[in-house]
Amino acid sequence: MTEGDGVSTKLFYSFLKWVAIGPLLRTIFRPSWEGVENVPRKGQAILASNHLSYADWLFMPLGMKRMVRFVAKAEYFTGTGLKGALQRTFFSGTGNVPIDRTGATAAEGALIAAKRVLGEGELFGIYPEGTRSHDGKLYRGRTGVARLALDTGAPVIPVAVIGTDLIAPPGKKFGKIVQPRIVYGKPLDFSRYDGMANDRYILRAITDEIVYEILKLSGQEYVDMYATEAKKLDDAAKASKKKSSAKAAKKKSRPSKPGPTEDVA
Repeated sequence: MTEGDGVSTKLFYSFLKWVAIGPLLRTIFRPSWEGVENVPRKGQAILASNHLSYADWLFMPLGMKRMVRFVAKAEYFTGTGLKGALQRTFFSGTGNVPIDRTGATAAEGALIAAKRVLGEGELFGIYPEGTRSHDGKLYRGRTGVARLALDTGAPVIPVAVIGTDLIAPPGKKFGKIVQPRIVYGKPLDFSRYDGMANDRYILRAITDEIVYEILKLSGQEYVDMYATEAKKLDDAAKASKKKSSAKAAKKKSRPSKPGPTEDVA
């Protein structure tokens, strides 16, 4: 990002946060924030949050003055025409950065983009679970957040977002108006693991520590399974139940055959 691009992005971000969208969200939902003082006023830091709803990225940064950046699909920044220009402007202006296409995978591309943001001394937001929770529970974290912390030396701020799954439930655009809470925990320092970024056991230990701190803030039920795997099992169970119910209903609606002692005259 050039210096000019950075200035224009931050100006538009400030406009959306303090003039266009932010005041509206504050007025309608009356969100509350706790522990904002735990977020450094300057310099790089990773905000690691639970992920309940697509609305999380709107409410989580709203309680602080600094911009929080997230990664988004590269396609959001490469569209053409008026729609592409509007989409690009919105996603850039709301603090998102495109996944770096030089990475071998989407996960690697996201880490490259994240390192660039942190290298510029900014705040980077990440969801260790890797996807939204489909049932409000907290799931096992992916180790990308640990690798990012070790590679950059950035402190990790655990964050709990509470209530956004009621505002925008999974599978729905809108639920109901409630007052969400956002809690920022104390910074976690992993400098004791310097030089161990390639040790998968260390990465797992760091990730589990981060998720545990999020758990203490959010009060969610923890499931030691990746959210994507849990969702597949849940969907399979629902499909099986639906199939069984349909089979039972079909059997019930089928006329019964008369028995040998019944009068069929």
